[in-house]
Amino acid sequence: MVRVVHELPGRLRLKLAETPDALARAAAAVRDVPGVARVRVNPGCGSLVVRYDGDPQVRTRILADAAHPPPAAYPLVQPTPGTEGSQLALAGAAVLASLVLPRDAARLLTAANVAGTIVRGVAAAATEGLKVEVLDALAIGVPTLRGRFVTANFTRFLMELATYIESTTVERSDELLRSLLHRKPDDVWVELPGGQLAQTPFASLKGGEHVAVGLGETVPVDGRVVSGDAYVDQSAVTGESLPIPRSHGDEALAGSIVTDGRLVIRAERVGEATTTGRITRYIQEALERPAEIESVSEALADRRVGITLASAAGVFAVTRDWRRIESVFMVDYSCTVKLGTPIALKTAMYNAARRGCLVKSGQTVETLAGVDTVVFDKTGTLTHNTLEVTDIVPLADRLTEDRAVAIVASLGEHTSHPIARAVVELARARKLAHVDHEEVNFIVGHGVQGMIGGDVVRFGSRHYLEDDEHISFARERELVRDFQSQGKSLLYAACNDRPLAVFALRDRVRAEAGDTLRRLREAGIRRLVMITGDHRAKALALGEALGLDDVHYEQQPEDKARIVADLKAAGHRVAYVGDGVNDGPALMMADVGIAMPRAADIARATADIILLDDHLASLATVLGLSQGAMKLIHSNFRVAVGVNSAILAGAVSGLLPSLATATLHNGTTIAVLIRSLLSGRRS
Repeated sequence: MVRVVHELPGRLRLKLAETPDALARAAAAVRDVPGVARVRVNPGCGSLVVRYDGDPQVRTRILADAAHPPPAAYPLVQPTPGTEGSQLALAGAAVLASLVLPRDAARLLTAANVAGTIVRGVAAAATEGLKVEVLDALAIGVPTLRGRFVTANFTRFLMELATYIESTTVERSDELLRSLLHRKPDDVWVELPGGQLAQTPFASLKGGEHVAVGLGETVPVDGRVVSGDAYVDQSAVTGESLPIPRSHGDEALAGSIVTDGRLVIRAERVGEATTTGRITRYIQEALERPAEIESVSEALADRRVGITLASAAGVFAVTRDWRRIESVFMVDYSCTVKLGTPIALKTAMYNAARRGCLVKSGQTVETLAGVDTVVFDKTGTLTHNTLEVTDIVPLADRLTEDRAVAIVASLGEHTSHPIARAVVELARARKLAHVDHEEVNFIVGHGVQGMIGGDVVRFGSRHYLEDDEHISFARERELVRDFQSQGKSLLYAACNDRPLAVFALRDRVRAEAGDTLRRLREAGIRRLVMITGDHRAKALALGEALGLDDVHYEQQPEDKARIVADLKAAGHRVAYVGDGVNDGPALMMADVGIAMPRAADIARATADIILLDDHLASLATVLGLSQGAMKLIHSNFRVAVGVNSAILAGAVSGLLPSLATATLHNGTTIAVLIRSLLSGRRS
């Protein structure tokens, strides 16, 4: 049941007699209505405040979805009880009224104003011990009993002001993260076998269907382009700043926007299985998971309640001065410490996401900031999943490099072997003409054979050409050893039983790898480690080129987790970067698991951080943001302890009256909250 309790143009306040879970689902459904700008939840009153574009049809949709949330509505984190602006206004009005009302009326007003705070304090003392609620109750209750109504009401106003800023700031932080969630379209266009288009509800879309996406529309599925050409903006998904061309055979990601052209995409993953669906799930988990430092901060802050109470008891024993007791009770270390921490963490998570790094929890921010060792699975992280040709050595008379490349590429384009594909890509890059040939034969595990102009051309491994076909490359032994010492792979080619050429290849190292590793060291990472299944020479050559501290070569997939465990046992805090199915155990074993954007689903599921942009520099970026957030949190803690200790000293000595103490303490809390929020703007 939904009831409109207040309405202005473009603004609705809705009352829902529902459970907190149902209220959260209703809020999620309303957020997904096109035309809705903002939704604020007040769980204490069971209400929603909705701002929208004023369209009557949008209003109708808001009421319908709030009353009956669609099954696919995102189940957002439960709202945290906060302070409505109206409650803050009432607390301020109570201060003004207590200045002018007769004493008896002021007493009644004050009692009504502070009753809730006192009840919460008594309940906390009875069930949880010395908590901040106990100190709040004393700070307000003592002046109320002594007839200092202005002091009691003003203190409550300052508490409400700090809580209001905290609740709206946390809400803003959550909204920033939720802004990264991608709204699901209501309907999509599906191309039928005859070429006709049919509009289909998004929720009923199935894998294997062909989805048509036009100019300005959002790609609703992950899949492959089967027809059409277009430019798509993937910035919201991968962080790429410029639209990229997509055509037949290219991958299309849900959440991308077609900026020019039209595509028909074969749906491979739909609904929650899409890239954006998984991102949505991770963000929801991030909103729900508290960081360990939050609980530690709360515990430290609550322990400091005892300091305040002990100080008050000492002052009373020595002076019997109730005014000093009131002042001491105003000092609460816990607010500043407890409220600034979650805001700083969520701000860091949001800024990381804007820069292409999805951090799943505040706990990960804290842990990553303390990492001293980064372990890389080589392929797909330090290198791309492709080979590149580095050297071409023609061995036949009057044979040029380009001719050798064209011959091998013309035969190699019929196979998907990575080495052959590297030569084919080189031929395309050089725009070399195709060489006509007859039928091509593949010898599995060995190489390729074909006829070109009556000549038999073979290429493949040394074993295939020398041992099986008895074609000698003895004169090239020194050259081969030199290439192998550099960690390069070799491709041998022959024509009519005579050597034709030797190609040297290596993994294509990411252009940004060297700079990223340098930035990691500058950020305090002491050990950089690589794990690979490559042979010793190849692995060590890459490790030396990148300046790595340790290289584990010729490793089996199951060895990765063991190496990470050994590093942790030696006292290191370890981050592991990987992208394969076999990286799952190592990602889980590490203190922080980091998955590359094209990682297998199991790697994404087990990782704590997912790099959305296929650029290794994002790793240094998210490390810097984490370290910055933790420095801010520790700085806030020092400010809170230092300033509040000074205020407490002033209260104990009698230099600060209760009103001044309350103002300074709550002003410090507000300043820390604002500082934590503004840290995101400086990032």
